[in-house]
Amino acid sequence: MIKILLFIGAGGFLGSVARYGVSRFMTDVAGVQSLWGTFLANIIGCFLIGLLYGLFDRHSVLGEHWRLFLTVGFCGGFTTFSTFVHENYAAFGDGRFVQMALYASLSFLVGLLMVHAGHAIVGKL
Repeated sequence: MIKILLFIGAGGFLGSVARYGVSRFMTDVAGVQSLWGTFLANIIGCFLIGLLYGLFDRHSVLGEHWRLFLTVGFCGGFTTFSTFVHENYAAFGDGRFVQMALYASLSFLVGLLMVHAGHAIVGKL
């Protein structure tokens, strides 16, 4: 059990650091509000988790420890529901209703499409 927790924790650490990097890139380089960094990380994470679960469902690759490292750990640390909700809360509090609605809707719809795309790509292999 300790080994599993260490794999998940290591994946979560790397995923969180990667998410921070995406958010900083979007803010510092692309010059957009930080919520779009969260959006991009969540969308990439949705695609990645769809790809991974599709791969794991169809092919016998990697052991359970590595599967947990990648899905629960990395993808769990890379994506962030709490930040997503807080950013929507802040937009609502600031009266940015259109931005909030667009961000929430796009996050859900594009996220769902990306999970599907990941599964579909693996299904073609």
